Amino acid sequence: MSGLRERVLPRRLGHDYSLLLGSAWVSNIGDGIALAAGPLLMASLTRDPMLIAAAALLQRLPWLLFGLYAGVLADRLDRKRMVVAVDLARALVLVFFTVALVGGPVHVGLVLAVMFLLGTAETFADTASPTLLPMVVDKADLGIANARLTAAYLTMNQLVAPPIGAALFAVGTAVPFGTQAVCVAFGALLVGRMRVPGLPERSEPSHVRRDIAEGFRWLWANGPVRTLALTILAFNVTWGAAWSVLVLLAQDRLGLGPVGFGVLTTAIAVGGLVSTAAYDWLERRFSLAALMRACLLTETLVHLGLATTTSAAVALVVMVAFGMEAFVWGTTARAVRQRAVPMEFQGRVGSVYVLGLMGGLVVGQALGGVLASAWGVTAPFWFAFVGSALLLALIWRELARIAHAGVDEP
Repeated sequence: MSGLRERVLPRRLGHDYSLLLGSAWVSNIGDGIALAAGPLLMASLTRDPMLIAAAALLQRLPWLLFGLYAGVLADRLDRKRMVVAVDLARALVLVFFTVALVGGPVHVGLVLAVMFLLGTAETFADTASPTLLPMVVDKADLGIANARLTAAYLTMNQLVAPPIGAALFAVGTAVPFGTQAVCVAFGALLVGRMRVPGLPERSEPSHVRRDIAEGFRWLWANGPVRTLALTILAFNVTWGAAWSVLVLLAQDRLGLGPVGFGVLTTAIAVGGLVSTAAYDWLERRFSLAALMRACLLTETLVHLGLATTTSAAVALVVMVAFGMEAFVWGTTARAVRQRAVPMEFQGRVGSVYVLGLMGGLVVGQALGGVLASAWGVTAPFWFAFVGSALLLALIWRELARIAHAGVDEP
């Protein structure tokens, strides 16, 4: 048993990492419940693709509005306290939303407003939270530490919790969101127990604009990290366009009900768990460039598969394949960036990076609603396939340099 524990959670990662991992598991239960319950709530209120896409868009929009400022705060303030405070605020919003749902049917405008508030809180929490990892784990262990965190995301957020969220939604529209509030609050308490070293004090006063500019300059001067950020931006435009109307594709084209939609999103985690078990083996036997190329090629074919199939069984297989590539890509890209960025720049550079990531999603989700309204629910998936294929052809050779940022460079 001790040997199994050592393989799953090596002792060298430390007690503080265990608390961070525990928080990730608990928080992802709540977020996974909302992953199914949120779209189902919107679909119960309206069948307008533009409004459904807007709900997803409003959760990402705060990254464009506040992401850079969140990065500055993460490099100025106590990062642990920042995560705890914002997550407790997010739990409070969920409590008020739950009370509103208990009172009866709500207006779609209220749901959209709550999505924006939750997205704002997540912007600050998710900017500060990743900066805690390199503060409590050695650089050499960032790969495996990120892999275990991603495993928590896949297991709870994608595999276990979405069907639970769909089932809870069937019991009552307020139940899943109240459950999410409890999970988010408990995750914040676990982070609060961590012992995190402080950042070096600055020798001169800092200013928000100057701090933001420093983050941009560092990222732009580092070629591999800069190219990685641009790659993420472009691929998230295509991905966001397709996934913004996934619930409509599942219901109108695949004939899936609420539980079926939850199972469809869960299939992503099934593939991710396969990658979780094989990640260490993959990293030892294949170059990082080969892994990243395989991931982006698979994502491109996933869009094609969802655009052409009307079979729920085929769609489940496609989603499993997507889960396999998403885990490997996310773990590799995150570890590469954390190794390359100095500790005092983790918040700002991370916020610039995520700004591109979320900016791509916002643009893609807006396009998804327009495309689906004009040409049908499969149009965003065809757009995603063609766009991803063209982008992959352009960056195929460059991926070798991107993949080794922070590995080959000091």
